[in-house]
Amino acid sequence: MNKRANRVAEQMKQELSDIITRRLKDPRIGFVTITDVDVTGDLQQAKVYFTVLGDEEKKSSTLEALEKASGFIRSEIGNRIRLRKTPEIQFLFDESIDYGNRIEKIIADLKEDDNQT
Repeated sequence: MNKRANRVAEQMKQELSDIITRRLKDPRIGFVTITDVDVTGDLQQAKVYFTVLGDEEKKSSTLEALEKASGFIRSEIGNRIRLRKTPEIQFLFDESIDYGNRIEKIIADLKEDDNQT
């Protein structure tokens, strides 16, 4: 990714966090954390990775609500960041946190088993 796309991604990450916590009123949206934004080199598309506190049902309802609000979110981003064309936004659940937690649990279980022998 080039430097400009990197800067746009970082700025979008900050603005998205603000928009989601302050401007969206959808009750389906839980406690969301934007973990990463991936912007293509031509600044046409952005993949927004997020995590949410809660179970699978909470994750899917939050994703649904974010997708429904993506037009509003995109126009807000357009107002806040000066770009010729605001990137198309795609929301994706960040699996890396869950993956890390699973690995930590496996390691803890292995240590516990090791201590018992």
